[in-house]
Amino acid sequence: MRTEAFLFGGVAAFFGGCAVLYGVWSHADPAGTAALIVACLMAAVISFFCATHYRRKGLRPQDRGDAEVADGAGPLEFFPPESRWPLVVAAGFAVAATGVVFGLWLFLIGVGVLGAGLFAMVFQYAGRDSGRVD
Repeated sequence: MRTEAFLFGGVAAFFGGCAVLYGVWSHADPAGTAALIVACLMAAVISFFCATHYRRKGLRPQDRGDAEVADGAGPLEFFPPESRWPLVVAAGFAVAATGVVFGLWLFLIGVGVLGAGLFAMVFQYAGRDSGRVD
């Protein structure tokens, strides 16, 4: 994952540099500058994830030149079997987006449902290592 972290770090640096230059040279276009900043941040998030994953788990068999095919065998990660929380997140987002049109009260309800759904989805399997799974 170290190579991927450097790759996406370079992409983030490129978009960051482009955003600075574009922001200076185009005085009347804040939309393009914002799009370049968002592209920089998205690449930076992926780079941060890859670097963190590399620090936690080390080299993968794909990264080593002396690795055998059998080194990559076995369970890869935990993949959740089922979850109802993505549906709650989608419903909360839909209500919040509808609230933009119909009023602040509906938007706040949607944000509450969206926040609760995101919190539950992120922490749904947090206790799986200790034997507790909801």
